[in-house]
Amino acid sequence: MTVTDEGITFERLGHASKRLETDDGRVIYVDPWSDVLEGEPGDGDVVFITHDDFDHYDPDGIEAVAGPDATVAVYEAVDTDELAFDVVDLPLEGETTVDGIDVQTVPAYNDPEGDHVDDDGNPFHAEGEVIGLVLELSGTTVFFPSDSDALEHHETITADVLVPPIGGHFTMDRHEAADLARHIEPELVLPEHYDTFEPIETDAEAFAKELEADGIRVELF
Repeated sequence: MTVTDEGITFERLGHASKRLETDDGRVIYVDPWSDVLEGEPGDGDVVFITHDDFDHYDPDGIEAVAGPDATVAVYEAVDTDELAFDVVDLPLEGETTVDGIDVQTVPAYNDPEGDHVDDDGNPFHAEGEVIGLVLELSGTTVFFPSDSDALEHHETITADVLVPPIGGHFTMDRHEAADLARHIEPELVLPEHYDTFEPIETDAEAFAKELEADGIRVELF
């Protein structure tokens, strides 16, 4: 399913893989995973990678979506030696420009004192392992928290579109994502990272209804 808003077409390819196309024809992918791709579109102008989990950093997925002159931008902590591309490093936290796109990167992680930890009490995503992305596209600001809890610094981000994980277990769950949306007050929420595996099965319809009751538009794309 695709959703078009403010001149940007959003397509959730599956799990946490997204394709965005601006009204001037620029195509952006975020965390393309070959397991959920259909074919090898090869149309990506820019590919962003937020961390090195197999379902987010997949060299085969990057190869499948990247166009011949694509720019590949990857969180600097990821080992990209096997990629057949020149890579733009993204910092843990800061502002940069990637192929004309203004990018803000923000830390993303699970709180070690929170619920999203393994059997040994270690967070599934430790601080420093993941980044979230804030992209400025055609005058619209889009925030991808990536695999993370809803963190205090996320609440200060201004975004027109929020693309949060809602599956829980490894990330914020649908209730935590809804609370984050209430703080940010985006015009549109597009949930991701749910129902791919049993541990992250959730009620996306209930998430949508919860936020829509507060006047926040949600599309299950």
